[in-house]
Amino acid sequence: MKKIFWLLVLISNLCFSQIANYDESKASPYPFPDVLTGVDGKKIITIKQWEANRWALLNLFAENVYGTTPKLALKQHFVINKTQIDALNGKAIQKQVSVFFDDYPQLSPINILLYVPKGVENPPIFIGLNFEGNHSLIADTAIYMTKNWMIDFRKDSTIIKNNRALEASRGAAGIETWPFEKIVSAGFAVATAYCGDIEPDYSEGWKTSLRGVIGNREVNTWGAMGAWAWGLSRILDYVETDKDIDSKKAIVVGHSRLGKAAFWAAAQDTRFAAYISNESGEGGVALSKRWYGETVEIINKNFPHWFSEKFKFYNNNVASLPIDQHQLVALIAPRPIYVSSAEGDQWSDPTGEFLSIKKAEPIYQLYHRKTLAESARPPVNQPIGSYIRYHYRSGKHYMNLYDWEQYLKFAAEVIR
Repeated sequence: MKKIFWLLVLISNLCFSQIANYDESKASPYPFPDVLTGVDGKKIITIKQWEANRWALLNLFAENVYGTTPKLALKQHFVINKTQIDALNGKAIQKQVSVFFDDYPQLSPINILLYVPKGVENPPIFIGLNFEGNHSLIADTAIYMTKNWMIDFRKDSTIIKNNRALEASRGAAGIETWPFEKIVSAGFAVATAYCGDIEPDYSEGWKTSLRGVIGNREVNTWGAMGAWAWGLSRILDYVETDKDIDSKKAIVVGHSRLGKAAFWAAAQDTRFAAYISNESGEGGVALSKRWYGETVEIINKNFPHWFSEKFKFYNNNVASLPIDQHQLVALIAPRPIYVSSAEGDQWSDPTGEFLSIKKAEPIYQLYHRKTLAESARPPVNQPIGSYIRYHYRSGKHYMNLYDWEQYLKFAAEVIR
């Protein structure tokens, strides 16, 4: 059966090939699933019906897109390695915490960089993964430098050599993606960890991660997205033990591929109080059945380790995908959600991201949550919404201070 599956995938990939489209008139050739139709085909008109449908729908995403996260009775423990009581110009307490997995001592720990604002009792917290290690986010020699494999995004051998971080990489990512001082000044805690602590981001990275330790080669098993999402929940496990933080007000946030992982984490783990997507695109908030920018085929060919093996079956057969990403947005309900897009990032399909939250609104309406009044994507740099919020900013594919200013305002209004 497995051989037949792979033969079908191979034939499909050889016979068809999809390119990126940027013509809106060609973007939506396929119907989108109705969010108010349950997996059993029955119409959903009550919260009770929706919640009865929730796990079946979540399983469809696991089976067809992200892979099934195994149920593991993990023994883990947390070690606070360092504490700095006057971090960020005296505004915060910095903690460096390692999450160890007792059943799998060969695994790298997840190393968390945490800032807690001083003078704020039990603040809410932003939780997210980073791309280049905790040490890359701020020029502080006291921050642990990861020894794990790393992508050389910058093609700069003075920063990354042989896929390992060098001393010059400290602070190289700049403060815009994780503006710690701005976050704590607004009264929020913030925790981040390097995604490569959980699983290195390359096709063979699974071999040294939890996926490799417990076995990973079946058609519907989890990909790197699933592993990163799992790791985000382990960070939340630690936060629940930290008496300086209100763990019930944990907001999971991510940019690009890490926004996809945060999306899957929020859908599976309802302990996260809200989700923020920063240009998560294909496999994130953008609708998969829209042919615009990055596609299912393109993402699977470029990053074959991210999603489940079964997701490749839809490379040239996206019409048969039984679900779409607006239904995953609906699985966040009734929790708040903020989605952002960028004018210079058409690859992530800004319209597809906006339409995804619009198509999910009927589920939020079941919970009597205020939805977007606007039916079309707003102009540049004009955020809209409240409980469901969206902005389309100027600039390219990154997370910057403008984004964070909106997220802090959002969190202050709907979480605090």
